[in-house]
Amino acid sequence: MSRTLLSTIGLISLIGAAACNRAAVIPNDGAIRAKAFLLDTLGREIGSVKLTEKPGASGVDLEIEVSRGATPGQHGIHFHAIGSCVPAQMFAAAGGHFNPAGKKHGLLVPDGPHAGDLEAITVDYMGKSHFEVRTSRVTLSPGPNSLLDADGSAIVLHALPDDQRTDPSGATGNRIACGVIVKI
Repeated sequence: MSRTLLSTIGLISLIGAAACNRAAVIPNDGAIRAKAFLLDTLGREIGSVKLTEKPGASGVDLEIEVSRGATPGQHGIHFHAIGSCVPAQMFAAAGGHFNPAGKKHGLLVPDGPHAGDLEAITVDYMGKSHFEVRTSRVTLSPGPNSLLDADGSAIVLHALPDDQRTDPSGATGNRIACGVIVKI
């Protein structure tokens, strides 16, 4: 056999093995899964978000990973109403917080919170964060609180911590990263 043919066969084998490994990573447990890649204002990927809604569970499990590019300290993070992240526009296209019930902002207010309000995440001195949380205010399945509705949703990382009181945004400052939530 020629070297080119052997190289081609080897490449096809690697691609096939990678596809098999990828399929094995997503379990067939009936869960609905989605993902978002957090992009900074220069369009660079700085992290990712995994979302999982398991059958019979109340809510969506989130795993938020920031791998670089964020300043150390606390940062507000929220689901936003529109699945659009345009870095050149400071992610304004993502709209306001996801709030289908028309509530006030903040986990600490009596008339709140927005469905998209989340606890702040903490970024370490290396610019990294790993945060896991469950929220029962959103869903990935069809319905009024679905993040996978007709215009989609985004997750936005803000420059400052969320005070969990100030309406409509928690005084979180600029939007520093954004990811469109996509079903996988």
